[in-house]
Amino acid sequence: MKIRTIISAEEEEKKRKRRNLIVGIVLILVMFLSVVGYSINSGEKNENQTEKIVYNDVEFVKDSGLWNTDIGNYRYSFKYNPKETEKIAGLEMNSFLKPLNAYSNQPLYIYSKNIEATTEIYRNLFYQNKIVLRIQDACLEGEACEENVPIKNCTNNLIIIQESNNTEIKQQENCVFIDGKNENLTALSDSFLFKIIGV
Repeated sequence: MKIRTIISAEEEEKKRKRRNLIVGIVLILVMFLSVVGYSINSGEKNENQTEKIVYNDVEFVKDSGLWNTDIGNYRYSFKYNPKETEKIAGLEMNSFLKPLNAYSNQPLYIYSKNIEATTEIYRNLFYQNKIVLRIQDACLEGEACEENVPIKNCTNNLIIIQESNNTEIKQQENCVFIDGKNENLTALSDSFLFKIIGV
């Protein structure tokens, strides 16, 4: 039979307080280290998730799925960066495309069935930057068009984005033709924008 040592109530209370103090210190230490560890890990993840490239001395940073850059007073956002658009097979581009200032404070018309490619133009020339006066869907003269869409020709600033076996971006008078496979039209629209903003 084991004999139990008799401990006074005062000593029992001291032991209980010491145990509680040790447990409390351990819990505080665990909580502190977990917060420090979490902040270090999340900092590393954010650094690793931020993609950056520099192209022709212009920095592009990927954020929320778009490549963003600041040029002058404007902030541009693209689905593709310039290095990605270089990879479009067989792309031919007129050496002469009107610069950005040719569109400044002018209405811009777009003829396109590719919503994503059209969105690149809308976002960069109107929604984010208000470079053009307005953007409006239009029908290219000679095409079968929906009702209530104005018919435009190359006397107006008109961008025609269309599916084609040829891959090219060309300027004819005030019209820009962006032609290519449907899956490349967004990248081609970005390529056109890079050219006119001087990237």
